[in-house]
Amino acid sequence: MILLDQVSKTYRGDTYPALDHVSLHIEPNEFVFLVGQSGAGKSTLMKMITKEEIPDSGKIIIGGIDLDYVKKRYIPHYRRRLGVVYQDFKLLPSRTVYENVAFALEIAGMSNREIDKTVPKVLELVGLLDAAKKFPRELSGGMAQRVSIARSVARQPKILIADEPTGNLDKITRGEIIDLLQKINDFGTTVLVTTHDENIVNNLQKRVVTLKNGKIVSDQKNRGVYKLDATPIVTRTPLEKPISQRVVRTTRRVI
Repeated sequence: MILLDQVSKTYRGDTYPALDHVSLHIEPNEFVFLVGQSGAGKSTLMKMITKEEIPDSGKIIIGGIDLDYVKKRYIPHYRRRLGVVYQDFKLLPSRTVYENVAFALEIAGMSNREIDKTVPKVLELVGLLDAAKKFPRELSGGMAQRVSIARSVARQPKILIADEPTGNLDKITRGEIIDLLQKINDFGTTVLVTTHDENIVNNLQKRVVTLKNGKIVSDQKNRGVYKLDATPIVTRTPLEKPISQRVVRTTRRVI
């Protein structure tokens, strides 16, 4: 579902790489936390998946799509296959809750009839059907994040990426948002979450991948806990076959 094979990235002017030969394979329907201190490489890794950044080297395959073959003009189409949730919500202030979710479907080319059928179901999923006519300024932080999640899952993406989705929320609301992401995962969506919240990670006990200085230093596949310090993982010896050839069959077809 998500495969990074020996991916490296160094930004211009930086002395050290943001990602340093990172290899990661996430199976369909997994729920994965990505943790690490600021500057560890979490945001860069997320941007690789959404193709906001391009690696200097290595292979990235998302849902069977080799990103090397997704041309610039097709990037918006590729991103519509993903759901992305941000810390700052990114809602349209002049549109209601209903219209914010509907707008995402309009961009995807869905008909008005399909939108009218889909939006109420999604708002019911996130517990905001009664708030459909409210504007973002009338919402609490937790409600705004629920709208953001509703907008991201309305197209039923196979992968949902949440970048610090609880960063600006109080403790109770953080738990509610994580419960919602867990519910979405239970429906079959692969969920990847970056967070600095130790309590959330330890309570949920999902797979936990730790980044440090651009390297994966820990990958706890079961009952993972929040930890930042470990020895970097050696992904393979030079003679081993790349995991992009061992794990999945890729497609080079441009979407």
